[in-house]
Amino acid sequence: MKYLLVIACIFIPVSLTLAQNNNDPQPLEAYTATIPGSTVNFKMVPVAAGSFLMGSNSNDKLAKPDEGPQQRVSVSAFWMGEHEVTFDEFQLFYEDVSISVNSDVDAVTRPTPQYIDFSLGMGKQGGFPVNSMSQHSALMYCKWLYKKTGIFYRLPTEAEWEYACRAGSNTVYYFGNDSTQLSQYAWYQANSENKFHQVMQKKPNAWGLYDMIGNVSEWTLDQYDENYFTTISTTANDPLIPPASKYPKTIRGGGYDEQAFMLHCAARNKSQPSWNRRDPQIPKSKWWLTDASSVGFRIVRPAKQPTAEEAEAFYKIY
Repeated sequence: MKYLLVIACIFIPVSLTLAQNNNDPQPLEAYTATIPGSTVNFKMVPVAAGSFLMGSNSNDKLAKPDEGPQQRVSVSAFWMGEHEVTFDEFQLFYEDVSISVNSDVDAVTRPTPQYIDFSLGMGKQGGFPVNSMSQHSALMYCKWLYKKTGIFYRLPTEAEWEYACRAGSNTVYYFGNDSTQLSQYAWYQANSENKFHQVMQKKPNAWGLYDMIGNVSEWTLDQYDENYFTTISTTANDPLIPPASKYPKTIRGGGYDEQAFMLHCAARNKSQPSWNRRDPQIPKSKWWLTDASSVGFRIVRPAKQPTAEEAEAFYKIY
């Protein structure tokens, strides 16, 4: 496929600092890929390298203590999924019997069987976002997709996510400051009827990304740090808070069951053990979250691709 030809060869491992040279190949172009062995495809939207003010302005009435002080952050070029990963896409990974759950051959695992319907009847096939999976599950989907396509995919960092969400804006929401317009762009508590919806039903942001806020919230790579902006103040180029423990990890975007203040561009949330409190398994599943029905994910592809060794090292860390 054409898009395989644009993979770069030089990469500083994202597993260490995620730092990259901002002289990324420009311009990137959008592409649509079909997952091998299926008819399911997904579109990746280019996000050019740049810098932005990350976090909430201190005058923002929605601002929480963990959303500042604002920092100027630089982000290298990448592609991001046009929409959240859908059930149709994730199901291919879930059902791939060519990959053993306990494989020592390719070190890719697939999720254990669901012990309840995690969609809770809200929708599956036909473009509904996949939900209720752990960060580990989301990253193993990325690893599976890498094995299927030869292209390295991962979750976005917090900085990449907010940069892409803002799409060049510096307002509370990516469409402005007026929350009365929110229903045009997002499914959330006021209009969702307490369920997620098919992707791409609302208006996209200026860069063509749909459902960046609302519908299902989205995993990032970062370990949650309440002092994030102080921590990254000395590493403002492609910052990442690396994994340190299972909880908490950072979630972005807000979900269908959340209020407007959790949907502004700078809003941060964190994973909690209570999200799996009803899991009947012993030990509790590392794949599924019984009480996180509004948590999903979307993928990114960095412009600079890692070597095979670097990619394997990255996935092992997570």
